[in-house]
Amino acid sequence: MVPLGISSAAAVRVGQAIGRRDPQGAADAGGSAIFFGALFMTVAGVALLLFPRAIARLYTPDAAIIRSTVLLLAAGAAFQLFDGIQTVATGALRGAGDTRTPMLCHFTAYWISACPWEPGSVSAKTWEPSDVGGLSLALILIGIVLLFAWRRTVRKLSAAV
Repeated sequence: MVPLGISSAAAVRVGQAIGRRDPQGAADAGGSAIFFGALFMTVAGVALLLFPRAIARLYTPDAAIIRSTVLLLAAGAAFQLFDGIQTVATGALRGAGDTRTPMLCHFTAYWISACPWEPGSVSAKTWEPSDVGGLSLALILIGIVLLFAWRRTVRKLSAAV
């Protein structure tokens, strides 16, 4: 939820800067938002890696479930940074008036790339902790692509001055 809030703020701040014809302000607003979203999610990822058992124990005393949860939290930690980047970059791009790029990235990465490989979308087999690959990869790809899209948008804004 924190990156989503930062994303909304980025959309407003970028849009306001563009409205006042301040491309550097728009670049700074979007860049700082992406940085703070990435920073928060990096800290969250580190917490998932450092305290997985404590987090799992908040929900259950069952040792088998805690063991499985530790694996899942490690997988979750792996994509926290990219999830923060993609969430905030989506807001920054929206503020710049680009809603198409995030939509196409999300559609392609989730529906075309990830869903066919996720077990729940192709069968009703029992879920295993190793089954998180497709969606994790999609988040990582979206984060990288939207970061490059934001950089491209900043260059366009700067060239329009």
